[in-house]
Amino acid sequence: MIELIRLALAEDLGERGDVTATATVPAGATTTASFVAREAGVVAGLGVLAAVCAEVDPALLCTASVGDGARVRAGECLASVAGPTRALLVAERTALNFLTHLSGVATAAARYCDVVAGTWCTVRDTRKTLPGLRALQKAAVAAGGAANHRMGLYDGLLVKDNHAVAAGGVARATAAALSGAGDLEVQVEVDDLGELDAALQAGATCVLLDNFGLEDLRAAVDRCRPRGVFTEASGGVTLQTVRAIAETGVEAVAVGALTHSVQALDIGLDFEEVA
Repeated sequence: MIELIRLALAEDLGERGDVTATATVPAGATTTASFVAREAGVVAGLGVLAAVCAEVDPALLCTASVGDGARVRAGECLASVAGPTRALLVAERTALNFLTHLSGVATAAARYCDVVAGTWCTVRDTRKTLPGLRALQKAAVAAGGAANHRMGLYDGLLVKDNHAVAAGGVARATAAALSGAGDLEVQVEVDDLGELDAALQAGATCVLLDNFGLEDLRAAVDRCRPRGVFTEASGGVTLQTVRAIAETGVEAVAVGALTHSVQALDIGLDFEEVA
């Protein structure tokens, strides 16, 4: 995380630093300020906020008023900060970039979880994350109440369509993955009921039902449940469609939108006292 924060600060400061703060703010000025939610949502990234402040200047003291995963109202203080004014101005945008994005991820995750509440379905994220931000985004997903799937290509096998093509079909790809998985989980993506049957016959115990209609999802669940096969739906899932998908009986739904196209939560920094 520190390397990522340093990269973000470096691209903001360049070689000359914050020329506006240097020109307008007395060197010895100090400030107290608050990070405030401008809209209701779920907070994530408070640890990153504190780390940004500490990286800019250890004299910037950041105190959280809530915790990651907290549901907050518009106008609610999330954290307070006190210290050198110039340093706070340097930290402000980088801190807000992280905090608003990660809180947007957590808010989206909470909304999806709220929609499927009362079903047996778990909302899970994907690897469709912003480069370099995966660990932070997945932590934000968890803060919003959803579940993490694979962190990367190394901690689980997911046989997708291109793997099947390269291996000579879903059945062959499934068998090869199961043979070489060791202690790792194997999930097999299928595009229709025929591919599902092939995966099941090859021994699949966890399947990803990609772009299935609701009727086919129900049929897939009927085939998988007696075998104890885990079912997850994916493909174009939205807040408007996720409830109906969950009600087919699938055990999980994969939502790439939690990380790849989320809207930032509106949060601002309000100066309260300058000395």
